[in-house]
Amino acid sequence: MPAFAINAERDLLVTEQLGAAFGDRILKSEQQGDMLCFTVRKDSIHEVLAFLKDKLDLTFLTTLCGMHYADRDTLGLVIHLHSMRNGHRIRLKTETPLKDPVFPTFTDLWPASNWMEREAFDFFGLRFTGHPDLRRILNMEDFPAFPLRKDYPLEDPTREDKDDSYFGR
Repeated sequence: MPAFAINAERDLLVTEQLGAAFGDRILKSEQQGDMLCFTVRKDSIHEVLAFLKDKLDLTFLTTLCGMHYADRDTLGLVIHLHSMRNGHRIRLKTETPLKDPVFPTFTDLWPASNWMEREAFDFFGLRFTGHPDLRRILNMEDFPAFPLRKDYPLEDPTREDKDDSYFGR
């Protein structure tokens, strides 16, 4: 059996336990490929993650990254968790308005989220309250924008050395 084969019984158990513990704070659950995915209310994300880590043995934080939904003026946060013992992975998603891109830090649950949160801050502008050292990680400190947002220009508008007519523009 492949390492990440769909296990309907286990996925149903996780879904039921999350539903029982958090009710309507779990906005959506779905199977995407071989991964069970949950959409969680922003104000409950830290509590849900602590539950998954402590009660359901999803102890390894694989990914924490941002998303930008330009058509909705919304930023998203995507988190992948893995249970090494059970060979189980899940994805959690939550959203926040572009005007209020603040989440609690997850460094109290996973110290390794420090760098992932800094990257999400640097590229998307997501802020994490309680973070021990939230500053840019790859861009200059005084960089005025967030380059992975969809509103960031692809070209430098001040360049005069480039003739766009060669590129069909």
